[in-house]
Amino acid sequence: MTIKSMTVIELKEKLDQRDEFVLVDCRAQQDWSFEHIEHSISLPAMEIAQKLEQVLTDKNAPIIIQCWIGQTSMKVAHYLKDQGYTNLTNLEGGIMNWKNQGLPVMQGSNK
Repeated sequence: MTIKSMTVIELKEKLDQRDEFVLVDCRAQQDWSFEHIEHSISLPAMEIAQKLEQVLTDKNAPIIIQCWIGQTSMKVAHYLKDQGYTNLTNLEGGIMNWKNQGLPVMQGSNK
C-alpha cells in the first residue's frame, strides 16, 4: 500500500463536500490549540503510540494526516501503515501551505 498525497485545495474541496474522512493534525497539542484546520483532531506525533487505538478505531477509514509542512505527517503516515491502517493520505505542505493559500484556520482547543 502506498501513502497518497493531497494538495490543500483538494482537502478544501473534500471539507466543502463533507466527505467522510478523519483529518489528523500530528503537531503538538499547543500548536493545534493555537490554530488548526477545521474538523481536524489533535493526535500529536509524540503521543501517537499511546493514543492511537483510542482515537483511530477504524483501520480502513480514510485518514488524512497533516503537520506544519508535511514531513512529520509523512512519518506518522508510515507509522500508521506499519500498524495496519490502509487508507492514508499526507497533506502536501501542511498547515503552512494551507495558510499560504489564504484558507481559514480555527482557534481553540478540544481533545
